[in-house]
Amino acid sequence: MPLAFGSILGGLMTLMGTPPNIIIATFRADLTGTPFGIFDYSPVGVPVAVLGVLFTALIGWRLVPRERSGTKNPDQLFEIEEYITEVRIVEDSPLVDGRYGDMEQLIGEDVVVAGRLRTDGRFTKPARRQIVRAGDVLILKADPADLKPIMDEFGLELFGKVPKKLEELEPDNIKIYEAVVSPGSPIEGRSPAYLRRRSGYTLHLLAVARSGEPIRKRLKDVAFRSGDVLLMQGDMDTAGETIAELRLLPLPERGLTLGQPRKIWLALGIFAAAILASAFGLLPIAVAFLAAIILFVVMDILPTRELYSHIDWPIIVLLGAMIPVGQALQNTGATDLIAQSIVAVTSGLPIWVVISMIMVVTMTLSDLINNAATALIMAPIAAAIATTIGASIDPFLMAVAIGASCAFLTPIGHQSNTLVMGPAGYHFGDYWRMGLPLEVLILIVSVPLILWAWPL
Repeated sequence: MPLAFGSILGGLMTLMGTPPNIIIATFRADLTGTPFGIFDYSPVGVPVAVLGVLFTALIGWRLVPRERSGTKNPDQLFEIEEYITEVRIVEDSPLVDGRYGDMEQLIGEDVVVAGRLRTDGRFTKPARRQIVRAGDVLILKADPADLKPIMDEFGLELFGKVPKKLEELEPDNIKIYEAVVSPGSPIEGRSPAYLRRRSGYTLHLLAVARSGEPIRKRLKDVAFRSGDVLLMQGDMDTAGETIAELRLLPLPERGLTLGQPRKIWLALGIFAAAILASAFGLLPIAVAFLAAIILFVVMDILPTRELYSHIDWPIIVLLGAMIPVGQALQNTGATDLIAQSIVAVTSGLPIWVVISMIMVVTMTLSDLINNAATALIMAPIAAAIATTIGASIDPFLMAVAIGASCAFLTPIGHQSNTLVMGPAGYHFGDYWRMGLPLEVLILIVSVPLILWAWPL
């Protein structure tokens, strides 16, 4: 959770840090002819981000339930424990004709027998006195590092047919990959069979790890969730690209190679040039980053076939739908009606109270819907309130920009929150424990900063 909240706080500091900042800048340009600059958010965003990170590091992490917080050292952060996998006992296994109670002592504590496949296709916990038979299919909980030697020693084999394309490969061309299912991945809510088809039968699921909730079904019947960690077998030549196309986030601590190291500095240089071109007004931000993408393709940093797969189409469609909704609010007079109602309620109160109210409403919406959609809805309302009371629109728009990015109360408010929920074992109600005091702190700090940086 500190990692997720830190990534959100960092987006407050610059124009391109988060989509709401770009939307607010564009809206201001439509009203005044001049957008917010790339560092216009910094006078408010930098202090808020610094204080937010300090709160999270010193106090906030203590508010998260300790029984679900990590206790590993840095070398173990990406080591996934208790993968769920299925194995079959072969005929010459030394476990055959023994008892399941004795099996647990033989294989040790690092590998746990979670269940045995019954004749009706369901798994059940075997009785300690039950006899082990050749062909029994078991569900095991284990780390891959512990599982392999146990399988070799006691005659266990992975259950399930390996795709033909992988069977035809030389052993040196096959590699084990670990990856996290990210929010919006094409395989989210899908089964391992879909994963095989979507990968062109070049990825084979070996095991699944899911924190916070046990998996009580066969591996082939599991529906992937955001945050699940997958252990897969794949072709070294194609698996990396396939994992990227499926929006799976590889865990690099076990030897995975990410990207093309020889082109890292070239990519960073192009990205920095785009930022500088925007910062000094040489190019509009959209043009600058479009040019950067074109250079990525020309320099073969981003393959052409992956160009469209890296576009977040659900967000594009959402923004395309919300823009006319915001315009409709203005054309029908709904924006002015809402603004006048808020002005009537806050009549006689200081301006900072009105700005605080706008920020609180924006924060609440952002915890429930996408932050970009929140900015599209709240920006016209905030501008109408400023116009009604005869004040500058800048502090009101800045309040919306800050509030729209502060989605700390729920796991659905921001993709970063959703991404860490599964691996960390968080529950829905865990987020407000640290998020609520953080939002209160941001409100207290940002309102005076907004009024100082953007006078009325």
